[in-house]
Amino acid sequence: METLLWINWLAFLSVTAYGIFLFVQVVRTRIAYIKLGKKAEFDQNMKQRVRDILTFVFGQKKLLKDKKSGAIHVMMFYGFLLVQFGAIDFIWKGLAPDSHIPLGIFYPGFTFFQELVTLTILVAVVWAFYRRYIEKLVRLKRGFKAGLVLIFIATLMLSVLAGNGAAIVWHGHDLTWTEPVASSLAVVFGWMGPTASAVLFYVMWWIHLIALLSFLVYVPQSKHAHLLAGPANVFLTKDKQHGKLKKIDFDIDEMEESDEEPTFGVGKIEDLDQLQLLDLYACVECGRCTNVCPASGSGKMLSPMDIIVKLRDHLTEKGAAVTGKSAWVPSYAFAGTEGNQIAADPNSSLAQQVMEKDLIGDVVTEEELWACTTCRNCEDACPVMNQHVDTIIDLRRYLVMTEGKMDPEAQRAMMNIERQGNPWGLSKKDRENWRETDETLHIPTVKELKKEGEEFEYLFWVSSMGSYDNRSQKIALAFARLMNKAGVKFAILGNKERNSGDTARRLGNEFLFQELAEKNIKEFEKNDVKKIVTIDPHAYNIFKNEYPDFGFEAEVYHHTELLAQLLDEGRLKPEQAINEKITYHDSCYLGRYNEVYDPPRFILESIPGVQYVEIERNKENGMCCGAGGGMMWSEETTGNRVNIARTEQALEVVPSTISSACPYCLTMLTDGTKAKEVEDDVTTQDVAEVLERSIFGEPAKIDQPA
Repeated sequence: METLLWINWLAFLSVTAYGIFLFVQVVRTRIAYIKLGKKAEFDQNMKQRVRDILTFVFGQKKLLKDKKSGAIHVMMFYGFLLVQFGAIDFIWKGLAPDSHIPLGIFYPGFTFFQELVTLTILVAVVWAFYRRYIEKLVRLKRGFKAGLVLIFIATLMLSVLAGNGAAIVWHGHDLTWTEPVASSLAVVFGWMGPTASAVLFYVMWWIHLIALLSFLVYVPQSKHAHLLAGPANVFLTKDKQHGKLKKIDFDIDEMEESDEEPTFGVGKIEDLDQLQLLDLYACVECGRCTNVCPASGSGKMLSPMDIIVKLRDHLTEKGAAVTGKSAWVPSYAFAGTEGNQIAADPNSSLAQQVMEKDLIGDVVTEEELWACTTCRNCEDACPVMNQHVDTIIDLRRYLVMTEGKMDPEAQRAMMNIERQGNPWGLSKKDRENWRETDETLHIPTVKELKKEGEEFEYLFWVSSMGSYDNRSQKIALAFARLMNKAGVKFAILGNKERNSGDTARRLGNEFLFQELAEKNIKEFEKNDVKKIVTIDPHAYNIFKNEYPDFGFEAEVYHHTELLAQLLDEGRLKPEQAINEKITYHDSCYLGRYNEVYDPPRFILESIPGVQYVEIERNKENGMCCGAGGGMMWSEETTGNRVNIARTEQALEVVPSTISSACPYCLTMLTDGTKAKEVEDDVTTQDVAEVLERSIFGEPAKIDQPA
């Protein structure tokens, strides 16, 4: 017996060392692939990063948004962490028979707890199998690879239980309540003698060990790489909250000195930075991002998950070609795979095909990229905090600035912004004319106040929508009227106001954005602007979170934030009852980008008579109206219209008014009510307009433009 134990020891050490070697090899290979990307900036906000690990990794906050799948994952996640102590004990028993880890009087409690954990994991495995293959949840992939992890986990759990049962018979131990399952199996194995039960134990022991090591090697080269890359991604994630885009430094001198044609944006996989490449291996392939994507949900050719997966697979192939490191291990077992063939011969025609692939066209399509509304619902849903939008924008930048490709309608909007400062191409000299529609209001320009020797506290950024769009002008007027009532000292730039640049930047035209930002910042500094308030969440976001990269910082307020503050201070008092059932649609750039959820609701709930109801998809789970990412200026040609889908969701709560706090959203929702032919029964109004009615007693019906 002693000789057999020595042989078992040697076999154990050899197999374990080989398994760990393969694991280290594949992890180092994936790190080498990630290092092909550009170096990424990393801020030192360690407290926030540790908090994110506790919240999103150990707290499973995002996973628990889907309560069923979240519960399964919590059972597996914590179960798998805890069951490793039982695995150590089980392996110990095979190396030193009839002994166990030295826990003294606590050992019986330890074995009982381990059996509970093991059973919990098995329940989770069965439940996960049901969700994927019986219930056939749409967002989950099916097939052998998708279920392989369930086979691994079930094998690990069952082999431990069966092995412990055989050990009881082998060593002649009494049945015990502290190992209820193992003791029950010992009854089943009771007919065996010591030798047969010992053989059964070691069969189970080796099945467990090989499954454990195989799983260890399998994880980093499968979608389960998220077990390693996911926590790293959560810790290292770029900007934590605002979806801030990276600044491109246009070095004119360097471009003129270079013999190569300058390129901007991401045209090759290695043009992405290392944190963006880490996103690819962190992907869980859970489909949560695609499940909430407004483009995907309305039939567009966009799946955020598929983009990540296709980029990941391309990185693996190209990484093998560039580094010569086998993509799959053990390499001899996977010699027939493309990745390993490429690594074995980087000069082969197969490797050349991979190297010559166009990232946009051969890997991801232009149609996918232009379908994105940049709403970041995908990012909010992602359990490993992948950031899909900045990658999509980087790819758009390449299309626009390097290849000169853009939707003709969007291109027209860009040209109009460049020439006249607004997407319609209307005269820049008419920008301040909107205030003439109500001459009873005091809406001074900065220039006018300077002439009078007066100062202002807030610069009211009216935006192109508020300045030129007939419907949005009513929002600007309502807000100005409320500020007049509250005694707020404000001014507008008037004809000196330009486009904020958000549309240009989200569409990929970084050149135009930076030109606009530079001119706007000069105007702000010239007029000593310290506070900005705007009705446009897109301008609000870009001034607050992205202009600081260009040297300008100020206090930036959305108009609902200022109105909520004025209500709280008693400077505005809604007294007229608005006896309506009102729901509120969250703007993506106000909500998910900046977490401004409470002020609009506070305003509506402060109005007498209002019966406030929530749309099912609200706050961080709210659905995009379809206008973001420059899509306001492009026509939807595939699938259903996003704004109609969102309007239908709002109509489910049977409101008399659908409220918003964004002129883009209001336009899309207004179009949605017309398409559903309910515009006579359901009005669409900005929060400021509803508050204005309560304070000034305006008629309930707001005229909608034809």
